[in-house]
Amino acid sequence: MKTNVFDLDEVAIRSSEQNGLHLHLCSTDKFKTMNIMLTMKSPLQKDLITARALIPHILNGGSKNYPNHKRIKQKLDEMYGATLFPNVQKEGDNHTISFRMEIPAVQYLNVTNTFMKSAFDLLHDIVYSPVLENGVFNSTIVEQEKRSLKQRFASMYSEKMLYASVRLIEEMFEGEPYQLSAYGIEEDIDSLNDASIYQIYKDLLQNDRFDLYIVGAFNEDEVTLMVHDVFSEEHKDKPVNTISPARKDRNGIKIIQDKQDVNQGKLLLGYRTYSTIQDEDFEATRLANAIFGRFPSSKLFMNVREKKSLAYFAQSQLESNKGLLVTMAGIDFDNYERAVEIIREQEYAMKEGNFTEDEVEQGKAMLINLLLEAYDVPLGIMEIAIEAVDRGFSSNLVDQINRINRVTKSELIRAANKWELDTIYFLNRKD
Repeated sequence: MKTNVFDLDEVAIRSSEQNGLHLHLCSTDKFKTMNIMLTMKSPLQKDLITARALIPHILNGGSKNYPNHKRIKQKLDEMYGATLFPNVQKEGDNHTISFRMEIPAVQYLNVTNTFMKSAFDLLHDIVYSPVLENGVFNSTIVEQEKRSLKQRFASMYSEKMLYASVRLIEEMFEGEPYQLSAYGIEEDIDSLNDASIYQIYKDLLQNDRFDLYIVGAFNEDEVTLMVHDVFSEEHKDKPVNTISPARKDRNGIKIIQDKQDVNQGKLLLGYRTYSTIQDEDFEATRLANAIFGRFPSSKLFMNVREKKSLAYFAQSQLESNKGLLVTMAGIDFDNYERAVEIIREQEYAMKEGNFTEDEVEQGKAMLINLLLEAYDVPLGIMEIAIEAVDRGFSSNLVDQINRINRVTKSELIRAANKWELDTIYFLNRKD
């Protein structure tokens, strides 16, 4: 068994591996709950992604010992109102399936450590022992989840900014795995059946990287033994993938305009930053984005919305596992050209160093505040642990703060000058 320790300011994330399962423990008395997250990660693949998007919800529909979702819910209620949420998401070029469970901390209940083990047993039963019918997934559960997935696509289409974000990614990363939605491909849903999805599930158990994150008050040695006893399957000990954002050769900027019945234009600009969480200059990229558009005090909000009144909102965000920066603005339809112009002026201001030391210090303070806030909630600590694993950097709180504080203005300018505008997407009105 291999062990590594990431020391934090008040807590520690202890990582170990056995049978290919990567276990990450954070024992802390800060919370009245114990939070457990099991993740299964695999590279994005077009022919698998839609089935994978269905799998966690099919598994949550029934297991060997709890043959339907109602029985699972009853068991969670018996565990003092425990909760369990399946999910799928895209992290760079990886597709991640997750189950997050929250149970009350043992010290606040008149129970023994068998309560924790019952939580692990339930999670294990759902993931590894699904209810089967003729040796494959239950067809009733499969058809129900296929309908639910179609409804999620419909919801995405009705939420126009989300729809615009999906369309930007489709166009900007055309021909690349990252083009795919975490929910898969809507046109592929009907072609899937209980047998084909079950086979992909069996392959998942054999080939995905498995990580188990646990945050709460517990004895680390006791929980480690419980986990190794319950999760005894052999998994492939897969290393964390190296993130290498490939440069996309394009003649000029790709401009896409869709038209729908919308009351407000949705304008998105997609930049390739060529910096990910695994790069030494990522703190500079993160801070540059903080000054550029991450916060209400940033250049985009102050110039596009406040000073020029060109947008109802304006902001930017990073996809840290991909080297992607996206600006988003809700604008009047006639303001398209002027809004693009002002957004690009803020981009050039970053590249030319047209920002003050006060802006730099304010950006640092706001990033550090977000970091401190993350340590106040279990999910925040989990996300920090996940980033530390993916990044291979120390998750020590002081180290993280120091990395932010050490960024210089020249490093910010150098990081911003790597940004390359790739695609402009505008969701316009039909007429």
